[in-house]
Amino acid sequence: MSTCRELRVEYLRAPIGVGTRHPRFSWIVDHRQEGYELEVATAGRTVWATGVVESAETSLVAYDGEELASNTAYTWRVRSRASGGWTPWASAAFDTALLDPEDWTAEWVEPAQQDAVVERWSLLDWIRGLGPDTPPEERLRPPQLLRQRFTVREGLVRARLYATARGVYSAFLNGRRADDQVLAPGSDAYEHRISVQAYDVTDALVAGENVLGIALADGWWAGRLGLTGSSAQFGTRTAAIWQLHLDYGDGAREAVASGADARSAVGPWVYADLFVGEHYDSRRVPIGWDLPGFDDADWMPVTTPGHDRRVLRPFTGEPVRRVRELPALTVTPTPEGAIVDFGQVIAGRVRLRLRAASPGQRIRIEHTETLAVDGTWFDNIAGINKEQTDVYVATGEDVVEWEPEFTFHGFRYARVSGLSTPLADADIVAVVIASDLEQTGSFAASDARLDRLHQNAVWSQRGNFLSVPTDCPQRERAGWTGDLQAFVGAASNNAQVVPFLSRWLDNLRADQLPDGRIPIFSPRSPFDAEAAATAQGIGAIVASAGWSDAIATVPWVLYERFGDRRVLADNEEALRRWIEYQRTAAAAELPSSLEAEELTPERRRRQALLYNAGLHFGDWLTPSTMEGKPVHEAIMIAPALTGELVAPMFQAQTLTIAARIARVLDRDDADDLAARADQVRAAFAAEYIDDRGDLPVRLQGVYVLALAFDMVPPERRPATAARLVELVRARGDRLDTGFLSTPHLLDVLCDHGYPDVARTLLWQSEMPSWLYEVDRGATTFWETWDAIAPDGSIRPMSMNHYAPGSVDDWLYRRVAGIRPTSPGYRTAVIEPDVDIGVGRVSAHVTTPYGRLAVTWSRAGDAISLEVEVPHGVTAELRLGGDTVPLPAGTSVHERPSSAPASPR
Repeated sequence: MSTCRELRVEYLRAPIGVGTRHPRFSWIVDHRQEGYELEVATAGRTVWATGVVESAETSLVAYDGEELASNTAYTWRVRSRASGGWTPWASAAFDTALLDPEDWTAEWVEPAQQDAVVERWSLLDWIRGLGPDTPPEERLRPPQLLRQRFTVREGLVRARLYATARGVYSAFLNGRRADDQVLAPGSDAYEHRISVQAYDVTDALVAGENVLGIALADGWWAGRLGLTGSSAQFGTRTAAIWQLHLDYGDGAREAVASGADARSAVGPWVYADLFVGEHYDSRRVPIGWDLPGFDDADWMPVTTPGHDRRVLRPFTGEPVRRVRELPALTVTPTPEGAIVDFGQVIAGRVRLRLRAASPGQRIRIEHTETLAVDGTWFDNIAGINKEQTDVYVATGEDVVEWEPEFTFHGFRYARVSGLSTPLADADIVAVVIASDLEQTGSFAASDARLDRLHQNAVWSQRGNFLSVPTDCPQRERAGWTGDLQAFVGAASNNAQVVPFLSRWLDNLRADQLPDGRIPIFSPRSPFDAEAAATAQGIGAIVASAGWSDAIATVPWVLYERFGDRRVLADNEEALRRWIEYQRTAAAAELPSSLEAEELTPERRRRQALLYNAGLHFGDWLTPSTMEGKPVHEAIMIAPALTGELVAPMFQAQTLTIAARIARVLDRDDADDLAARADQVRAAFAAEYIDDRGDLPVRLQGVYVLALAFDMVPPERRPATAARLVELVRARGDRLDTGFLSTPHLLDVLCDHGYPDVARTLLWQSEMPSWLYEVDRGATTFWETWDAIAPDGSIRPMSMNHYAPGSVDDWLYRRVAGIRPTSPGYRTAVIEPDVDIGVGRVSAHVTTPYGRLAVTWSRAGDAISLEVEVPHGVTAELRLGGDTVPLPAGTSVHERPSSAPASPR
């Protein structure tokens, strides 16, 4: 019998905190749908009934009934009509969040506390190796405990807790955790918006006296953040707010709101900081503090400072959770402690089982991503307040397990010292912390190195998709826009990223400057703004080409992969403000290279069209510009060489994307935006591309971007592509592209008639290359290609940066051959590169309509393919010049090869 399955609201299964009055409904069918019928109800009353809709659509059907109420439980059901008739109704549920500021009666509460110590460090301080001269316990402060008593009547049928904090918090009801998420509310642009979590706590409550407990730490609000490790970037005092809604069987509803009746006390931590680490003294635990009957007479009253409730926003997407556990692979005793190898670079922390620890025994846990070449301890993350060290003080129990509460680290190795007995493998695990995104794609090849390359992308994504998309999980943890715009395509294959990235885009729009500039990272703190205003050089960059253009690239890729028009509409205004800023800046300023020149009126007209002045990151970390120099000296070479060229190229591409978005949203200025893009391209070509198709800077990256963004006139494109190949050959068939151009390198080569060069680059094992890292044991992508030199020496760089992992998208689209040809994979093509040099490849992506998969194998000149196409997707197979329509379901295809496999 035909069915509807995978019922979702806003991409999620049965969510309890939907934050919109117009949610969208999705389902998957196992047949060709001709029509559907959908109903939404609450308390037995239908609030929306579509009637029969003649449509094949099963994805993102927008609610259009009576206004949804806050904090309300809804059910919905859908049935689909196939040629054989109607499916049975399929049902699911969702709850709305508190949708309006007026829904809040609770007060922000501040526990009794000392203000956080304000530490201000600069980029120059970091370069000079400066930092605090006192230990963490003298500068950091302990998290606080909050508790509130309340009474529940008999007949409770539903309880929802809505809570958030200026800081990070854990919530408890009668000693039970509210749920399994950690580090709530996560990172936000707190000045403008703070995410509110929704918890189903019905089963945790009892008739009679109950207790709500909150443990509250500095987190992203008052703790150390970013490259400089400065503290208190949003504020110096933590606070929390909560509202517990109780529904009874007789129809009565009550709310328990945070306020002056809450009490506070210092928790058992000496300190807890996201960067420095956590120091926990188990002897200080007030036993039963979050249970009824606890005597809190000596606890302190809270204050209600009257903080703004209008910044509260329902949380979107999946929260941060413990998503995996990794056992110890090896435990190696050393005089300084036991070094534990978990075999994988992660973001997370360890859970330690202690046996027969004496009272007051102090156990220390350090973390690093790599060891020295001789296997000794090596701290690869240099910087201020980057200790990544946890401390546990024992009470003296026979056996106790401990895991930090309010910190996480980037590591593969841990060093444990202070134990009285040898550490056993079974007594320590690595707990992987990440935003709990559904994994929706896979890639596997008969070559183990390609498998590892793909897994490195998956693990880098997992380690950096933690509350917001970050650059690295140890040194900065900043939501860098340039990194994400490079990687968003790969990310969209591997996981369901739309809710997660939509929340980040909400933050990015909130952080947009009044003049239209999109910041280079988000969330952005008041300290970040102050630091940029007083800095010089790279530290003064607020907006940058390629980084700020994420406001165009990220929504457009999400639309291409998921067919989500709303993500375009939500970001359209911010995109247009950024475009207008670029236009104004282009007309107002010349690049420094032309300031002393006498320009003709025609050149002045062209230059006035080009956003090419000011300081930009350019093609960041271009390998040849980094060779043989200290990092702090080398990093500005690529910006100086490429910034003037990269900026107008991204300007043109962003205008093109804006025109496409305008057409999707039926705006009347789409042609005007496209014409502006053409004008920028024409001006760029006249200024920077000579008659032979050459650019003034002979680096691979600028040639790649010029070709990828259609900056080269058609008649000169073959010569430009040929010059790119010459540059690749001159580097010994190795890449020399930076953050912005690497995502386009292999596609540009393939699209311009050089697929063999692209394949050679993929298989290259000399540094810089992707497989060089794999061959040296990388389990994630490195920040720089030479983070580990051929002689094994290690640079103090991040070993977990996903931006260079953008190649993973190419593996899906070109090697496996799966790519959409219309938004949301409504139409798609399977066009594998069977000449890539492997015997077998298998991959799948989860489209809005179901699983689209291919497995192909090659034996001699024979090609065998098995393809799975979901209903709702129209797909075709392209191979050897032939195009074959693919039926829904699974089909098998045999083809002779038209060419020998490429040698490696």
